[in-house]
Amino acid sequence: MTTQPIQLFELASRQAEWLSVRQQVVTTNVANANTPKFHAKDVTPFDAELKSTSGMGPMAMARTNPAHMVADIAGNGEVEVKDGKLDQEIGVQESGNTVALATEMTKMGDIKRQFDLNTQLVGSMNKMMLAVLGK
Repeated sequence: MTTQPIQLFELASRQAEWLSVRQQVVTTNVANANTPKFHAKDVTPFDAELKSTSGMGPMAMARTNPAHMVADIAGNGEVEVKDGKLDQEIGVQESGNTVALATEMTKMGDIKRQFDLNTQLVGSMNKMMLAVLGK
């Protein structure tokens, strides 16, 4: 009998690694909030990355630009880091900086919620598997 990998664990692992990269990008934005001419960055949304693979095999992201951040995502994929959307409330500051701290803090809260949900789903799946095995 061949064992099949449980896709939920693989997906949760990919998302956790993607969230780690996004958290790093957001904290870099916050750290450079007062740096002249610094442009806020963000990463490609996780759901867009999943859709681009059409559910076929592991998520394969190509590094097509030297500015892409290297991430250790399943299959040694890489996450594209791009300029973030310009916050219309603050626009471009006099210094040329585009970081909106309120937006970055909102992103941090969203990342935390997604990490928490990911952890809860993996924990629930693990409990279900243990129940099936009678442990």
